Amino acid sequence: MKSIVLSICDRIAIALERSDLVSSLQQQTEELKRANRLKDEFLAALSHELRTPLNPILGWTKVLQTQNLAVPKTKEALSTIERNVKQQIALVDDLLDISRIVQGQFQLASQPVDLETILNAAGESVRFAAIAKCITLEYHYPADSLSQVMGDELRLQQVFWNLLANAIKFTPHNGRIDVWLEQVQNNAQISITDTGIGIAAEFLPHVFDRFRQADGSSTRQYGGLGLGLALVKHLVELHGGTVSAESPGAAKGATFKVNLPLLESASFNSPATVNSQQPQPDSSSFPSGSLTEIWVLVVDDEPDNLDLIDFVLTQEGAIITAVTSSAEALTIVAENPPDILISDIGMPGMDGYELLRQVRALPSQQHKPVKAIALTAFAQQEDREKAINAGFQAYLSKPINLIDLVAAIAEQ
Repeated sequence: MKSIVLSICDRIAIALERSDLVSSLQQQTEELKRANRLKDEFLAALSHELRTPLNPILGWTKVLQTQNLAVPKTKEALSTIERNVKQQIALVDDLLDISRIVQGQFQLASQPVDLETILNAAGESVRFAAIAKCITLEYHYPADSLSQVMGDELRLQQVFWNLLANAIKFTPHNGRIDVWLEQVQNNAQISITDTGIGIAAEFLPHVFDRFRQADGSSTRQYGGLGLGLALVKHLVELHGGTVSAESPGAAKGATFKVNLPLLESASFNSPATVNSQQPQPDSSSFPSGSLTEIWVLVVDDEPDNLDLIDFVLTQEGAIITAVTSSAEALTIVAENPPDILISDIGMPGMDGYELLRQVRALPSQQHKPVKAIALTAFAQQEDREKAINAGFQAYLSKPINLIDLVAAIAEQ
């Protein structure tokens, strides 16, 4: 009898284990299905976000090639092309940032920074987007400045740019966005409040998840990959801070709060309102100063890049020699060194690093080495550091800002 009872108990235990195993497998299957669905949604969104800017870029390019447009329309077309190219650059940069964060390769260049300066810079970068939607954007700063925080100035600008851009994106025309800077205990707290579409309660816990959007369908009203807020969370946490989102519900606006540790305790009084719509210096034209008679040797294996650089620098008065291989460049430097060497990094046969190493080893370079500028599509921070450590005096990543290129040459 005892053996029968034990046998029944064993069978029950096995059945329970099997039931638990089946339940676990079902749960894992559902999680895999969900992950696969999110992956498919992300890939579809990525394809959409990459292709969408290409339509006006290619369309206006074709129009400019085939029609003689009036000057105002030509300027409008070029502005549209530039805006959509920048949109793609921002998308690629966000993907690279997320990749580096996931791999643990993201580094901050931390130093004491002033949050008012950072918020002003972030506000200026979204100013025209707010104006286009007639959105009132105001900052409320303490009458007495807060202490500084330890942080990476560019990355903190990226945090607040993303939050402001997100608020503008989801706020209807004639809405309002307020940014409050205040001290809460030993932290600086930045609150960004909008009168936008709000966040549904069921989505609020997922608002900072990577590749998650409240509406991931093909009929969604708002574009994007769901990367911006995920980047915000990672960057804030790398600074030792926290970020949170609040919303009374759909169509009731939202508030995002960032808390960053202050370097030292500071007091402040009642906040003063600062108008973000202040005029800023124009940086859309080439810097003053000529490149007249400066001999520049440019090496890049892409002829289109060479043609563009040749045209722009020639317009600025420089004397240009353009070659498509490191071997050609090395021969020219050995025979008659130029004033400036601009080199791509990724090239077949001999890359830019090896070219510069061999250039520096030439007898003619021992007394007056040629100034060198790296111009490359390798755009991560470690690539910049590697180029400078290799002996380049300056580093510019593609797609290049032509104003920065002219300025870099003029500074050498």
